[in-house]
Amino acid sequence: MTFFLVSSFIKMFVVFNLIMVGVALLTLLERRVCAWMQDRLGPNRVGPQGILQPAADGLKNILKEETSPAMADKTLFTLAPLVSFVPALLTFGVIPFASPLPTRWGVVPMVVADLPVGFLYILAISSLGVYGIVLAGWASNNKYALLGGLRASAQMISYEIAMGMSTVAVLLLAGNVTLSQVIAQQQLAHAWFVVPLTLAFVIFFVSALAETNRLPFDLPEAEGELIAGYHTEYSSMKFSMFYIAEYSNMVTASALMATLFLGGWDIPLTTWDSTGDPTVLKTLLTLVAFSLKTFFFLFTYIWVRWTLPRFRYDQLMALGWKVLLPLALLYITVVAVAIWLLRVQLGWAYGPALAWTLGGLNLLMLAALLWWLDRGRIISGIAEEPA
Repeated sequence: MTFFLVSSFIKMFVVFNLIMVGVALLTLLERRVCAWMQDRLGPNRVGPQGILQPAADGLKNILKEETSPAMADKTLFTLAPLVSFVPALLTFGVIPFASPLPTRWGVVPMVVADLPVGFLYILAISSLGVYGIVLAGWASNNKYALLGGLRASAQMISYEIAMGMSTVAVLLLAGNVTLSQVIAQQQLAHAWFVVPLTLAFVIFFVSALAETNRLPFDLPEAEGELIAGYHTEYSSMKFSMFYIAEYSNMVTASALMATLFLGGWDIPLTTWDSTGDPTVLKTLLTLVAFSLKTFFFLFTYIWVRWTLPRFRYDQLMALGWKVLLPLALLYITVVAVAIWLLRVQLGWAYGPALAWTLGGLNLLMLAALLWWLDRGRIISGIAEEPA
């Protein structure tokens, strides 16, 4: 029991600090990648290649004056950043980030809490972050901030449903919602779920962009329309906590996509990482593999932000309710029938044959979806002009 408590405390301490340091470096990465895409230099003055820029920004925010609107609800105005910040940290606690680590006292699972409810816990806790945004908008007693908070709540409801629906397909294949078992199922079959569930991955990725309020779905902030949205009245560290929450949510969403669809810490084209006794070398190499997969999605987040323009609000809602939600419902039906035919009627176990068969079906559905969206005006929000 003592070993369990000590190891859990160490994992919590290490993961918390890594996320905080990672979030700080992620802000620098975004600015440098943005500069690279726009043929600029980016931050390069504070420290070697600007590596200390996040520390300078943090010091600046700590020393800035705290503002508090006279007519604001002081209690909720202060609590709102915390309500948005805490769920962003809690959600990472159930994601396995490496293979088990052997120690002289026993084997330590490389996950803070291997809960049996897995990604259902992540979907539930991550949804709580929107309360901080809504409270920030309402407590500020500012109409622009209130509109940003209302937009955030509507956006979260619209895309949370589609995100949850897309994970049902993962449950159908894995037969378990514990993330460690989802990884184990992908390892045993030597086929990551992105192959048989390509369309579910696309739905999840688009919904994750909207859930984290990133471009092209950053309507709750929308500088050109709402000044800065829900955090218009915030300054100093309260303002910084909203950004920490946003980047923490990015890290969690990227890690979750890597876990559900890219095998988590599984090293591709190998079997030794999941067989035999655990070793320190396996733990280190699987940690590197997981980090690279997570970094791939983080880079994609940044890439999308500096490539695509912002949607209008009617386009945002139309995409969620008219496209993603009906598509997710139809997709679950088709995949459930396909799995029933292949596994129950034909007796196929989940393996490369079943994975690639479902992958072909997914590619056909994805091609039909893209053709349909390209031909129609489902998310354009523009009515045909009369002749």
